[in-house]
Amino acid sequence: MADPRPVVRSAPTLESVASVAGVSRATAGRVLSGASNVTERTREAVLRAADELGYVTNRAARALMTQRSGLIAFVVAEPEERFFNDPHFSLALRGAHAAVAKLDVQLVFSIVHLDADRRKFERFARAGHLDGAILASLHGDHPLPRALQAAGIPVILMGRPLVPVAGVSYVSSDNVGGGRLAAARLADGGRTRLATITGPRDMTAALDRESGFLGELAVRGRSGLVVEGDFSMESGRAAMTELLATRPDIDGVFAASDLMALGAFQAITDAGRSIPEDVAVVGFDDSPLAATVRPGLTTIRQPVVDMGATLAQRLLRTIEDGTVLDPVLIPAELVARESA
Repeated sequence: MADPRPVVRSAPTLESVASVAGVSRATAGRVLSGASNVTERTREAVLRAADELGYVTNRAARALMTQRSGLIAFVVAEPEERFFNDPHFSLALRGAHAAVAKLDVQLVFSIVHLDADRRKFERFARAGHLDGAILASLHGDHPLPRALQAAGIPVILMGRPLVPVAGVSYVSSDNVGGGRLAAARLADGGRTRLATITGPRDMTAALDRESGFLGELAVRGRSGLVVEGDFSMESGRAAMTELLATRPDIDGVFAASDLMALGAFQAITDAGRSIPEDVAVVGFDDSPLAATVRPGLTTIRQPVVDMGATLAQRLLRTIEDGTVLDPVLIPAELVARESA
């Protein structure tokens, strides 16, 4: 008579994953814990074996053994409406997620615009819920990097900080170089009465783009007007309206973000002028909107998705072995369209 009892299959183990992948148990463990010091071929073999066997990491057990949670955070120090309205942040978040998608690492995001938000996040981090954090859009001498560092939580910054933090690296586009490219594009296009709409003065991205723009003009024996914005479309429209009212002869504008450039478009059109015939406009970011607006927006490209991926990869390296890597400066690139 056949035994009616069901056959109980044992759960796949780390050893069985390693055997199928043809690697050691230690190597399989490093791949599944998100370590970066393995080859791509090895990583793919281990992940494929884990999928085939249906292996699921016991996160609680791993946390007890490694003192890691398997979570990293993407933190933005801006209001909610800014986060959801500016594609810059979603693109960076997409890149960071892509970098950890095949690893046993979870990516969460948080908005810490208010001091209360920041303190709540700090409590969450100090409670052991996070292995590390990517911090984006910090203003001034923001306290969060030092607070996390003091708690022993690795941090990496998106953008060069206004005040350097010892032991904290960053990934940034070449904002000075991008400002120079924008000035050269307008000047070489025959524009003679130039201005820039900057971002907030407590952010290096804004200061560096302005510095590059004015520096390139100075090399050419020229000068430019400066009007401050805050990287939003509304501020770009207001700044452009002000420029046209005070200097109606303006014929070339560099807006330090694509959103501000699109706001400038609105103000120029509202004033009964045309782009680029009356006023040429250059933006910064090469956001998805830049190619769809009419006329197409000439802009300075920063590869935001790649930046997000690089941030996540370098943070994982610091979490794994404590290495604080040198900052990364990504070259800027002019993307020429019809607006300038």
